[in-house]
Amino acid sequence: MRQTKLLSLCVSIAVISLPLCGAARAADSEAESHSPNQPSARCCAPASKNFPMVHANYGNTMYSELKEISSRNIKKLGGAWLLHVDGGVVSGNQQSTPVVVGGVMYVQSASQKISAVDARTGVIKWTYAAGGAIGFLRGVAVAQGKVFASLTGRRVVALDQATGTPLWLVTLDNAEFPGGTTPAAVVYYDGLLYVGTGGGDAAYRGRAYALNASDGSIAWTFWGTAAPGTPGGETWEGDSWRTGGAAPWMHPAVDPELNIVYWTFGNPFPVMDGSTRGGDNLYSDSIVAMDAHTGAYLWHFQTVKHDLWDYDNTMAPVLMDLKIHGKKRKAVAVAGKTGYLYIFDRVTGEPLQGARDRPVPQEPRQKTAATQPIPGGEPFVPLCPDPRIEPSLRPVPNYVVGCLFTPFWDKTTIVTPGSAGAAVWSAVSFNPQTGLVYFGATLVNSAWTVTGKYRPIGEYRSGRIVAIDPITNRLAWQKHTDWALSAGNGMLTTAGDVMFVGQPDGYLVGYDIRNGRELWRFQTGAGVHTAPITYSINGEQYVAVFAGGNSVIYGSQAGDNLWAFKLGGKVPQAAAPPVPPVRQPTVAPAVEGSVVGNTVLLGRTSATSAESTVNQNAMFPQNLVVPVGTTVTFVNPAGSANKHCADSFFDNEFDSGVLAPGQVFSHAFNKVGEYFYNDCVWPHVTGKVVVK
Repeated sequence: MRQTKLLSLCVSIAVISLPLCGAARAADSEAESHSPNQPSARCCAPASKNFPMVHANYGNTMYSELKEISSRNIKKLGGAWLLHVDGGVVSGNQQSTPVVVGGVMYVQSASQKISAVDARTGVIKWTYAAGGAIGFLRGVAVAQGKVFASLTGRRVVALDQATGTPLWLVTLDNAEFPGGTTPAAVVYYDGLLYVGTGGGDAAYRGRAYALNASDGSIAWTFWGTAAPGTPGGETWEGDSWRTGGAAPWMHPAVDPELNIVYWTFGNPFPVMDGSTRGGDNLYSDSIVAMDAHTGAYLWHFQTVKHDLWDYDNTMAPVLMDLKIHGKKRKAVAVAGKTGYLYIFDRVTGEPLQGARDRPVPQEPRQKTAATQPIPGGEPFVPLCPDPRIEPSLRPVPNYVVGCLFTPFWDKTTIVTPGSAGAAVWSAVSFNPQTGLVYFGATLVNSAWTVTGKYRPIGEYRSGRIVAIDPITNRLAWQKHTDWALSAGNGMLTTAGDVMFVGQPDGYLVGYDIRNGRELWRFQTGAGVHTAPITYSINGEQYVAVFAGGNSVIYGSQAGDNLWAFKLGGKVPQAAAPPVPPVRQPTVAPAVEGSVVGNTVLLGRTSATSAESTVNQNAMFPQNLVVPVGTTVTFVNPAGSANKHCADSFFDNEFDSGVLAPGQVFSHAFNKVGEYFYNDCVWPHVTGKVVVK
């Protein structure tokens, strides 16, 4: 029944050398005092004694000049202290990266609690319980003797840095365009707070706010969807801009020397249905440069036009100074779900390795863009689900299968990279010593129709650690990992030639920065989906990470485990949590075969439900458990209006063929194992038989 159809997209990669404009030359002259690939002092000073901002500095470089902990002695790294931030209560996904200022660590949890912690001992100095709905948040800003943070309910708070006493609390409501969330870390710069909104996966108009740090009042707003009569307004059909999404999920980067803030914006809405929002849909899937004080538009680059695949830009931009073709360039980079790293001149927006608009497959009903921009260099993940290149990307059978930018309509279509594939929201590290960009990537497919998005049940997923030379935009080296490493698993690199990254199975791992060789690992007891940090107190270097699980991709073990490590630390590793499944799981509880007569009903969500060809879980029982040697009968009930089948993958254990209503198929399971299968007529409908 395998009627897999491959729709491939072939794009040629070209490196384009474009002339510098006068503004870029001026920026180059300002950087003359720096050696090649060294960050400018104000935007991107390496973290050192402090780790003062989420992602280290205004440039989000995730690099520290500390080197006491090195590739030579990292094996001596042990637990310095462990703090359960919420007292051991599991309150949701933890995505917050701590910051350290003056020996105090500031961290927020999904319970809406903000804590100040002695960074040497792990003792809490004060806490602020904000209340409200539990929800993920990504970190605070510390400035002016205050701690600033976003909260659920579109709230932003300022606390006294010494005591945690609230100074002001505002709610970012808009009567004309209500809704949204504020999940991103807050960034403080020159009296302003930059706060991005989420909500782009619903009928919402995304926006980037600058608030006055003195009282939380709105200084300016940049809208993610361009209104009629404004630049980009012509890229939205009709009134689709009013609910078009384009939310800035992540915090921005800031260049104080240029007085520019760089913000990335997410996907348009409806996510997978482009039929009602014709046009390129600016500023969705774009990086936008704005005047840091006024919010005035300076330039933009749209990485995906008229997005259908949830290829939103969800990584915070990274600033770096490079020397390209003998000329110093101030650069800003964004890693995309498309599998490409996009690198631009910070002043002009010029793609530094060039970018060519390439024709892509079309689906008129989706009003697809005729072309998509392909940057010079090479992709950092495969752009087609080719198992010869990457076994974990082999597509589940019976789907239509396509590569990057393959459109879809009514037939469920697997596309690579998936919507959570390639680069999602993890922290990227730029290391000025090596001149390379490091981050974790995800290898996972997604399946689409105009009305639904699926991660095919039973598909595999894995990941990579990639090191990219930003001068050429080509891989310097890469390392396969068993885990997807892009759902918050941020990368930290240090002058000690070490990089740290957390995994969904709870391990924090240290690697040799030169080649990705594993040097050290430590079990934290919960999935790690935040960025590690490092700091120094009394000349002693610490590494810290907040381990608390995440539902995206794996559903890893939740927790509230804030860890710090130092050389010679004696706190032992935590017990290993349950290992997340390497395959996309079923959601239904296990049902013993004897309870249902060792029978599976095709196209049904229960024994008494009506036929379903839409619900991904329409096999009953979806998760059947039987002893070895059991014969299982698959039934297309007589009352069905459609044909169905049961086709196992990837082991080819059984194939019922197409069954008309009333027909049955039986198979004896004589080998212990886990057998996923889907309906070859409705391939998103999937079940599993576990043989013990």
